[in-house]
Amino acid sequence: MEGDNPFEKAQTVHPEVRAYVYSLVNALGGTTTDDDGRYILGDDALACLRDLKRWLKLYDEKNNRLDVARCLAEAKLVGGDLVPILASWPEDGKENKVKARVALACLEVLVPLTWPLETGGEMTFNHHRHIPYLQQAQVIYKAAVLGCDTSSILRQVVRIGLPSVAAAKEARTSREDSILKLMLYFFRNIAVIQQVPNLPSQGLDSEVSRSATIEAFRDQDVFALLLTICSNMGEDFNLQDVIVLDIIFNLIKGVDPKKLWMTEEERKGQGISDLSAALALEALEANEAKKNQSTRHGRFGTMLWVKREGQNMVAVSGQDNLQNDDMAFFNMDKSKKWNKPQQKRRDLDHTIHDFDHTTRLTTSATGKLRNFVEEFLDSGFNPFFTHLRKAIEREAERLLDVNYRQFFYAVAWFLEAERIRRETQKKEVKPNKVRSDFEDESYSLVAAVLNQETFIMLNRFMQVSVDNKEWQDLNASMRCFTQVLLTVQEMTQSSLEDDQEIADNIQNRIFYEETTHDRITNILKAYKDQGFGYLDACTELSHVFLRMLERYSKENVDLQIRSRRKAKRKRKEAAKQAAINGEQPAENEAEDSENEDIADVVQVSKERKFDFNRFAAKFSTQASVNTYVSLLKFYRDLSSEQLKRAHRFFYRLAFKQDLAVLLYRVDIVALLYKLINGPEGLDTKNPMYKEWSEFTRQVFKKMFRKIEQRPELIVELLFSKINSTLYYLEFGHEKQTVAASRAPTELEIRPAPGRDTKEQIGIVVTILLKDEKANLVRWVKEILSKGFDERHGWEAEAESRRLAAIETAQKNGHSVPSEIDVGQPNYITVWPTSDDIRTAMFKNARLKLLMRLVGFELLGEEDALGVPWIIPGSLSAATLNTSKEAIEQYEQTPWQSDVQDEDAEDLVRRSRKQAKDPLDNEATHQDGSLDDSEGEEEFMFPDNPRKKRSKDVLDDLKVKRRKRKRTTGDDDEEEVDEELAARRRAAREAALRDRRRKIKSEAYIRDSDDESDDERDRLFFQKEEEVRQKQQDTIRKQIALGLSESTTGDTGRGKKKQKQLPPPTQENDLDDDDLLMLYIDDYPNETASSQPQRMSASDKDSEEDESTPLSSQSSGMRKVVQRADETLRATPRTKNGATVSLEGPQDDQTDQNDLDKNVSPIVPRRQMRAGFIVDSDDDD
Repeated sequence: MEGDNPFEKAQTVHPEVRAYVYSLVNALGGTTTDDDGRYILGDDALACLRDLKRWLKLYDEKNNRLDVARCLAEAKLVGGDLVPILASWPEDGKENKVKARVALACLEVLVPLTWPLETGGEMTFNHHRHIPYLQQAQVIYKAAVLGCDTSSILRQVVRIGLPSVAAAKEARTSREDSILKLMLYFFRNIAVIQQVPNLPSQGLDSEVSRSATIEAFRDQDVFALLLTICSNMGEDFNLQDVIVLDIIFNLIKGVDPKKLWMTEEERKGQGISDLSAALALEALEANEAKKNQSTRHGRFGTMLWVKREGQNMVAVSGQDNLQNDDMAFFNMDKSKKWNKPQQKRRDLDHTIHDFDHTTRLTTSATGKLRNFVEEFLDSGFNPFFTHLRKAIEREAERLLDVNYRQFFYAVAWFLEAERIRRETQKKEVKPNKVRSDFEDESYSLVAAVLNQETFIMLNRFMQVSVDNKEWQDLNASMRCFTQVLLTVQEMTQSSLEDDQEIADNIQNRIFYEETTHDRITNILKAYKDQGFGYLDACTELSHVFLRMLERYSKENVDLQIRSRRKAKRKRKEAAKQAAINGEQPAENEAEDSENEDIADVVQVSKERKFDFNRFAAKFSTQASVNTYVSLLKFYRDLSSEQLKRAHRFFYRLAFKQDLAVLLYRVDIVALLYKLINGPEGLDTKNPMYKEWSEFTRQVFKKMFRKIEQRPELIVELLFSKINSTLYYLEFGHEKQTVAASRAPTELEIRPAPGRDTKEQIGIVVTILLKDEKANLVRWVKEILSKGFDERHGWEAEAESRRLAAIETAQKNGHSVPSEIDVGQPNYITVWPTSDDIRTAMFKNARLKLLMRLVGFELLGEEDALGVPWIIPGSLSAATLNTSKEAIEQYEQTPWQSDVQDEDAEDLVRRSRKQAKDPLDNEATHQDGSLDDSEGEEEFMFPDNPRKKRSKDVLDDLKVKRRKRKRTTGDDDEEEVDEELAARRRAAREAALRDRRRKIKSEAYIRDSDDESDDERDRLFFQKEEEVRQKQQDTIRKQIALGLSESTTGDTGRGKKKQKQLPPPTQENDLDDDDLLMLYIDDYPNETASSQPQRMSASDKDSEEDESTPLSSQSSGMRKVVQRADETLRATPRTKNGATVSLEGPQDDQTDQNDLDKNVSPIVPRRQMRAGFIVDSDDDD
C-alpha cells in the first residue's frame, strides 16, 4: 500500500493548496540574472499579492488553519520577495503610485505572517504541527526586516502610513485608519518576535535581540512616529492607543530603568562588578569541585558506614564523605528529594506577556532607549495615559484582557524611570542657575496617573485580580501601586509646597480606606507558588506600604481611617440575638423610610482613629512569615535591596513586636543557619552579611534561652504557630484580658402631678430595701450626715464672718452693704467605705439615681469605675438634712402608691435623652416612638381647640361614607389586616405627637410674661397705633376707589388692583378674605394659633364664639374691620364665573337655613403668613 511506504515524505499541507500558493509566489517576481541582481516585479505582482492576502484570510483564518502560512514560510516569501520589493521602493517619491500600492500590498501580507503565535488550550493538531516551524520562521522574518542592507524596511513602512498620520482626524477616511492600524500592528509584531527558549536557536539571537530592535526603531524614525502619536493622543488620534501601548510594553518589559541613566563609568563599574561576581561564583564552584573531585587512588568510589545518634548505621557513598560527619550528613540530606506534583501554570515563563525576566541591553541601545523615554515623559506621558485610562474606565471594545496588565506595568515602569532621572539630574554638577531651575520643577509631567480616578481604577483592578486569581495582572498592579507610593514619597521631600500638599492629599486618600490595608496584608499572606516575580512584587509592596504608613501616622497623630466591618458585625449579632430570643429578624421591610436606609449606610462606613500597632500586628502571622521565608530561600540570587527588605521584616517581627516565636520552626532555623554558616551560604562580601549575621545570632540566643526555660518548646519547632497560642508560647502564660465595664443606663422617676423630690427619694429607697441593699441606703445616709455636719459648720463660720463685717462697717461709719460675699464652700468628696460600695457607685443604677436625687454629682464628665462623686458647694446644710430625713422616713415606712397594683419598680424608667440624628451631627431631634418603659410623652401645651364643623360639612361626610359603602360592597365583612391597622394607628399617633409639639398657643401664655419690660411695651403699642392708622387709610382709599367694581372684574384685573395693597409680604392673588387678614400680618409677635380662623359667611354668628380671641385687638380696630367687612359683603363676588352676594338677607327674622340653601358654602381658606401655612392640617 502507498500509505505503508516508510520512504514517502509526510504531507503536512494538502498538495493542491501548496501548488496554488507556490504558483502565486513564483508569479510575484524575482531577481534578475544581471550583475546588479535587482528584484523585478512580475506583470501581475499586485494581483498576486492580493491573492495571497485572500488565501491567508479565507483559508487560514476562516478555517482556523496555518497551511498557507506554512507554505509561504517554506517558499521564503518574506526574505526572497517582500523585503526586496519594499527595498526597491525609491525614497525620492518620483515613481508612480503603482509602487506605493505594491508596498501597501506587501505590508498587508507581512502583518498576518508576523502575527505573534502562542500555544494555548484551544489548539488543534494542525496548530501543534505548524506553530513551532512558524515561530522559527518569524525569527528569520524579523532578522530579514531589521538586517536589510540595501534599504531601511521600517522607514519604508513609515512612508506607507505617513499620509494617514498627516491627515486631520476629521478628514481621515476609514481606509487611512486601516493603513495606520496596519503600520502600527507591523511595528508591534516586530517588537514582539523573539527567540523562543524551547526551540533550537538559528544563530540569529543578536540580530533579533531587544537591543537590535531598539536601535532599528531609533535609526529608522519609528520612535519619532510613536512620540508624535502619543503627544497628540486624544486630539488627532483616538483608536491607536492600545496598539501603541502594546509596542511600548514589548520594548520596555524586563529592562531595568536604573541602568538607563548610568554614566559610562558607572556602567563600566557595573559591568566589571557583574563580571567579578560571575567569576567569583565560578571560582567558588571550582573550589568546591576540587574538594570533592576524585584522586588517582580513589577513582573507584567510596562506601562508608555512618553511625547516627540512635546507634543506627547508614551507608553513604562518595569520597567527600571522608572529610567529617557533617559533610556525610549533608550529602545524605541533599540526596533526599521530594518530587512535589507541580500544577500547570496559566502564564508560562516564555509567553510574550511575561515581564519578570530581566533583559540586558547594549550600550548604544541603552542610550537610544533613554532618549526615547525622556522625550516620552516630557511630551507624551500625560496625554497618552490619560486617554488610555478613560478608555479603560468605559471598557472600550478595542481593549483586551492583557492590555490592563500592560497599562499598569507601563505606568509603574515610567514612574520609576522619572524618579531615577530626577535623582540622576540632582547628582549632576550644574551651574547654579540651571540647578535652581531644575529644583523648581514639579511632578506635573506624571500628574496624569496621580489623580483620584487612577487610584480608584487601580484598587478596583487589584481586587478583581485577587478575586479571579489572575496573578500576573495582580503582579502588574502591585508594581504600579508600589511606584505610586515611592513617587508620592519623593513628592513629600520636594522643595515646592504645591507638591508637598498634593503628596499629603494623596497619602490621606490612599491610607484612608481600611480595605486597602486589608488587601495588602491578604495579598502577602496568600502567596503560594505564583513565581519569583510575584513574590518580589508583593513583598516590596508590603514593605513600602508599611514604612510609608508608619511615617505618615507619626506625622499625623489624629489620622482617621474608614472602617466598614463594625456595623456589619453588629447587624449579625443583632440577628443572632433575635434568633435566640425566638424573634424573626426584620429583613425585607419595604415600609422603612429613606432616612432609615441612609442611616444604615452611615453605620456601615464608620471612621475611627488609626492605630499603627494594630495594623502592624496583621503582618505578624505565620502566613506572612512563610512568604518572606520563600523570598529568603533565593538569598544567593537576591540583591542587597531585597535582602534588606527581608531583614527589616524579620527584625520588626522578632524584636519590635516580640513575636520571635514565629521563627522557631525547624526549616526556618535551618535556613538562617545555612545563610550564615553554610555550606553554600551568603557571600561574606555582601553588604547585608553583617546585619544578617547579627540578626541570626540574636534570634538563636533568644530561642535557646526560651528552650532552657520551657523545654517543651522543642516540640513546637516542628509545627507552624497559630495566633491563639502565640502569646502562651512567647511568655509561658495566657494573655489576661479584662473587658472594660460600661456604665449602666441612667434611670429616672416617672413624673406625676404633685410628686416632689422627697417622694422620689422614698420610691428609690423602697426599691433598694426590697432588693436587700439596705447597706447602700445606710451609707448614703451616713454621707449625708457627715456632709451636713461639715456644711453646717461652714455656714456657722460664714455667718460669724458676715456679722463681723457688718459690725466693722458700722464702727467705721460706712454704709452696710446689702450683700456680703463670704465665699462658696468647697465640695465634699463622697468616699466609699468598701469595695462593694465602690463597685455599686458605678454599676448600680438605682443607687446612682438616689445619689443624684439627694444632690450628689459626678466629678467630671466621664462615668467610669473609680471616678469620685461629690457634694457640690451649692447644697446647703438644710437641704442635706431634708434629704437625710426623707431617707429615714421611708426606711421606717416604705412608699406605697395610691393606685392599686402599682409598685415602686413600675415608676422607674430609663432617662430620656435627645439622640443625635446620624445624618446630621449638629441637629438633634426628639424621638416620639418611645418604648413602654419610658412612659407617655409630656407636652408643653394641650391640643389646639378644634373648630366646630358646619352642618353642611357633616352632611357631606355622611354622603361620602354612604358612597364608600356602596362602592366597597361586602368588603367590611372581610377579615381586617391587623398589621396594616396597627401601622396606620402608629402613624396617626406619630402625627398627633408631632402636631402637639408645635403648639405654642397664646391662650396658654401667662399675662405676667409681658409685664417685665415697660419700654418694650411702649414701643410695641406705638407701632401698633401706626399700623392701625395705616390700615384705616388703606381701607378708606379702597372704599373711595370703588372696591366693589374692582372685585367684579376678571382675575387678571383683580391682581393688578391688589398689587397696590400696602403689605409687601402678601401674595398677588389676594381674595376678599385676605383683605380681612391684612392687619394680622403686621403683628409679628402673635403666634399662629392666636390668629382667628376664617370661616364661611353663613357662620358669622358662630365665628365670634369659636375663634381664638386676639389679645392685641382694640375696639377702634374692630370698628375699622367691621366697616371693611360690611363693604365687602355689599360687594358682589365672582366665584367660578358666578356672582355670589356676600351680604345676608336684610330681614333678621329670616331663617339661617334659607340662606344656606341660596348660598353655597365657602370652604375656609388656610391661614397663611408670608406664603407658609400656619394652621394644622388636622383642623380641616
